[in-house]
Amino acid sequence: MGKTPKTPEQKKYEQLEKQYETKRPLLKNVIKAFFVGGFICLIGQAVTYMYIYYFNFTEQTAGNPTVATMVFLAMLLTGFGVYDHIGQFAGAGSAVPVTGFGNAVISAAIEHRTEGLVLGVGGNIFKLAGSVIVFGVFSAFVVALIKTILIQLGVI
Repeated sequence: MGKTPKTPEQKKYEQLEKQYETKRPLLKNVIKAFFVGGFICLIGQAVTYMYIYYFNFTEQTAGNPTVATMVFLAMLLTGFGVYDHIGQFAGAGSAVPVTGFGNAVISAAIEHRTEGLVLGVGGNIFKLAGSVIVFGVFSAFVVALIKTILIQLGVI
């Protein structure tokens, strides 16, 4: 099945659309996202080193409190309205690290707080977080199952 040919009105509309379409500075946006995302990761690495040197964690065990700290910081910055400005400036650079997850969770809670604690905040805080948590738990289960099978077979 082929595409149906476009009518003259559709072609005219496409030309008009291209004329008024906002040109996005792609390279500039990519560079901003790269550096802001990298800076967020740099802060995360500094938090990891803080846990290692000041709280006697190892490199293997410092990951969990680092993630929790970064999510908490993102939620705090979102609550004060700072993370929104970072997101406007950096785009995907602020959404890709784990801080983007914290921002998404708390944004839903803030947006629906007028509907009450249970139906507003409680019902909407897990719109994004719920699917991420379910996918994470399921993925961890599958990886653990594969590892267990490989250990039983003597591969690892």
